Amino acid sequence: MNSKNNFQLLVLVLILTIGVVIAGRDFYKILDVKKSASLHEIKKAYRRLAKELHPDKNKDDPDSSRKFQDLGAAYEVLSDEEKRKKYDRCGEDCLQRDGMMDGGMDPFSSFFGDFGFHFGGGEQKHETPRGADITMDVLVTLEDLYSGTFVEITRNKPVMRAAKGTRKCNCRQEMITRNLGPGRFQMMQQTVCDECPNVRLVNEERTLEMEVEPGMVDGQETKFTAEGEPHLDGDPGDLILRVKTQPHPVFERRGDDLYTNITLSLQDALTGFTMELKHLDGHMVSITRDKITWPGARIRKKGEGMPNYENNNLHGILFITFDIEFPKSELTDEQKQDIKKILNQSSNNKVYNGLRGF
Repeated sequence: MNSKNNFQLLVLVLILTIGVVIAGRDFYKILDVKKSASLHEIKKAYRRLAKELHPDKNKDDPDSSRKFQDLGAAYEVLSDEEKRKKYDRCGEDCLQRDGMMDGGMDPFSSFFGDFGFHFGGGEQKHETPRGADITMDVLVTLEDLYSGTFVEITRNKPVMRAAKGTRKCNCRQEMITRNLGPGRFQMMQQTVCDECPNVRLVNEERTLEMEVEPGMVDGQETKFTAEGEPHLDGDPGDLILRVKTQPHPVFERRGDDLYTNITLSLQDALTGFTMELKHLDGHMVSITRDKITWPGARIRKKGEGMPNYENNNLHGILFITFDIEFPKSELTDEQKQDIKKILNQSSNNKVYNGLRGF
């Protein structure tokens, strides 16, 4: 009886093992996203995990390379609409069978650049010559910096292609000795070059995608390695995309804080008011005053500023400054008397120097 039970258990384990092999890897689990996740959520999850699981950052983990490869495969499939549909229908096995898995791709470096992160120790020295780096400003809105987004950039990049013939390459200055006769010689510099296969530059259109993270600031850079100017005898330079914020009609950003102005009618300034202010992501901020509001009065709304770049759960302060719009129509003598009775203020006007700090 025990032998029979053991045999049945062994068969069950084999069936489950075969099922796992056929099903392949669970890409949603690897990326830690739901099956209903949007493309934006998938990209954000990949970017976060790529930083955590990069082999250079986990040298003590013998499985770090495999985990990083699994992550790359999961992103490759779930970020592609056609591959994702087939994966949802019949798993990784179908993709492998139909030749839809690239396998060796590294989206971490080739698709997103290096995000400005540098793993490994020490400075990297380029022994070979490099092409020039290209720095470009990417215009983004305050809404983009509040919620985060992805910006697609189309780049016409010159790339090298093989051509007929050979060319002089790796040219350098070397000292040579020239014999001028018995006991006489001359040392001089001479340009020495190698013979290399000929190449030609061809423009190719490439689409790059830059992630604008919540809380990024003006001047923050994302580097795309080897996407800069080519070098015939060396490595291409880098493409550096720099965040530049467009002016906003409602809010001004200072660090993680936001500033805005609201103009009230004199009536609301004196009697109080309730209003809704539309924020950068569309949510409404309620503003209520039951006191008199004077020109230049300012209120603070904690947690309604910009998200902090290092910790998106933290937000700055929204500062709201009030201006008062006075009525432009003339008042009758009776209205003037009524106002004087209501306000009950003396006419003891003060004259003083309002300039301060000089």
